[in-house]
Amino acid sequence: MSERSNLLESIAKTINDYRAGEIEAPTPEHVDRWVTQFPKDVQVPLLRELDHVFKETYLTREWISDWLGKLVTSKELAGENPCAFWAKAHFLRIQQNGHSQEEMLELFDETLKKQCGLTLDECGKTGGDYIYIDDVMFSGSRVGNDVAEWIKDDAPKIATVHVVVVAIHALGEYFVKKRLNEATAASEKKVTIHYWRAINIENRKAHKDDSEVLWPAVIPDDPNVGDYLAQPQKFPFEPRQAGGKLGPFSSEKGRQLLESELLIAGVGIRGLSQNPKSILRPLGFSPFGLGFGSMIVTFRNCPNNCPLALWWGDPEATSGPFHWYPLFPRKTYE
Repeated sequence: MSERSNLLESIAKTINDYRAGEIEAPTPEHVDRWVTQFPKDVQVPLLRELDHVFKETYLTREWISDWLGKLVTSKELAGENPCAFWAKAHFLRIQQNGHSQEEMLELFDETLKKQCGLTLDECGKTGGDYIYIDDVMFSGSRVGNDVAEWIKDDAPKIATVHVVVVAIHALGEYFVKKRLNEATAASEKKVTIHYWRAINIENRKAHKDDSEVLWPAVIPDDPNVGDYLAQPQKFPFEPRQAGGKLGPFSSEKGRQLLESELLIAGVGIRGLSQNPKSILRPLGFSPFGLGFGSMIVTFRNCPNNCPLALWWGDPEATSGPFHWYPLFPRKTYE
């Protein structure tokens, strides 16, 4: 087999359980159809880097379930008698948008049954801690919206809350902590919040040189990218200095290729719409710079904080704003 064929097969295998039961499982042919939208000379290097990155950033159902199992028995979180802790715990179902909390609770329910013989419906007693669970924290707005409103309207006078997510982006954690501290102070309640995660991802501007998301060090020589950068921006892009932490990337060269090609493709995707919203940025939904730039994808969905080229488009479209073939067809809130 050629290197290209091996890479197509490897990527398809890595992301095999993406939206399993909802859409057809990814195949090498699916990955190939996606990558052929890029210039021919970069397709194999692009596949090579993505093969490396997705082995680090694509979170399978099995991987998340295993982590939740370890969390159930964690003495740091649940004490010396974890099953007694979970039997008292109250699981919050307060997500205002999307279905990630519901699906993560189903997964946690399966894990709790295996570890403690308990279902979530059997949990919750006076004095128990409160559990807010979700998949990944990106900007932090969803966790902030949900928990701030709960603190204001429904939280008891004294409560301990555990925010459990698989991965946290550092800037999102900063914003969430700030917002929930303010919400707690305004409520005049005593609410203590702890945060639990398997993965930390650096994406703060002050640490951009060590960022672990797509944050270009070099702007590609592309006229459309130049035109996009020339538009007025409230938070203009500032390149990172090459040579910092690599995060999930194989090398600085591989990282820059990924940043460049996904940026060019994302600008092109934006150009398919007549009046794209400013938050629709080439490297993912964000009010900042060139976009959020996350490469974290879970088995249940691809976040819109990932580069547009990964998830935008309609496989059936032959023209118009959705004429891009997505690697990860995205499930929207609706």
